[in-house]
Amino acid sequence: MIKLLKLKRIYLLLLFPLSFLLIFIAKTSIFFAEQIYALHIYKWLSQIISLITGLVPISLAELLIIILPIVLIILLIKFIIRIYRDREARKVNLAKGLINVLCMVSVLLFLFTILAGLNYYRYPFSYYSNLEIDKYSLEELYDMTSQLAVQANDLRSSIPQVNEDGVFKLSMSKYKLAKEANKAMRKLSKEYPVFKGLYGSPKPILLSKLMSYTEITGIFIPFTMEANVNVDVPDYTIPFTMCHEMAHQRGFMREDEANYIGYLVGMSSDNVELMYSSTMYALVTSGNALYRQAPDLYFEIISSYSEGVVKDIRANINYWSKYEDNVISVISDKVNDTYLKANSQSDGVKSYGRMVDLLLAKYRADQAR
Repeated sequence: MIKLLKLKRIYLLLLFPLSFLLIFIAKTSIFFAEQIYALHIYKWLSQIISLITGLVPISLAELLIIILPIVLIILLIKFIIRIYRDREARKVNLAKGLINVLCMVSVLLFLFTILAGLNYYRYPFSYYSNLEIDKYSLEELYDMTSQLAVQANDLRSSIPQVNEDGVFKLSMSKYKLAKEANKAMRKLSKEYPVFKGLYGSPKPILLSKLMSYTEITGIFIPFTMEANVNVDVPDYTIPFTMCHEMAHQRGFMREDEANYIGYLVGMSSDNVELMYSSTMYALVTSGNALYRQAPDLYFEIISSYSEGVVKDIRANINYWSKYEDNVISVISDKVNDTYLKANSQSDGVKSYGRMVDLLLAKYRADQAR
């Protein structure tokens, strides 16, 4: 026991209680979560890490996900061989192995806490947008969805490129698109200074097709501060996903807020492809909410969709039908649901739908002007 306590790395276990202490403080003090952590500690840490990882065009997080399992398997094999050969010190070696695992988990938990976790307890974005979230009428939802449909049709008519089936096709490389998205975020930060900062652009995932089996279109990895994007999906969805993941990168972790911020980023752009992608996401989300309350009104609106909009939506449905409810996606959905609930999003994956409340709050504010 004394030998184990003398291990140089054992002090890393202190990061366990420190992480929970920081989470407790953030939960009980919005001042700490926002003014001390989000606007200062996180702001500087995230930019430093993002600028470094941003120097590499490919996703370092993706490389780590590929390499780490191999490294862990090698270490496990070496550990098993060591246990087998040194029978006299087997108990000590097992104890050391357990401490090593706990130390690794402790470090990862602490890094997640200071690089993202505490942001779940900061002010909601409505604090900065001055939007009043309230109950909304069916008429308001219908009017807003109708307006989004008109905007989507108009933007679709200006899309510069389609494929042989008449489906939206990006007119630029994914890397150039990422720079356009970052440019749009910088433009939006003039209206919302909370988004200001120097961050790396979103990064396309090389193994995007495999990522689709999880039914995930994008993921923010706080350890590398990278906004990672699935680029195997239909092109019209990619620009919005980039904008969404950049919202996480700027410290807004709640999914409903990241969706809304992603929409604002896309609409602040001068690029029609970013604007169309963001409008389409808002349209589909609000349309789904309308369908749950009044299917007849929903079908009335979709009958107004232009041929191009219909083709894009149909292409998206056909794409995801290949990956729907497979074993990997079901597990991924469950993990994602558990993760959201563990970080103060009690609705779990349902929180994605609450973007409608923010859209309606903006719609009301615009109508009142």
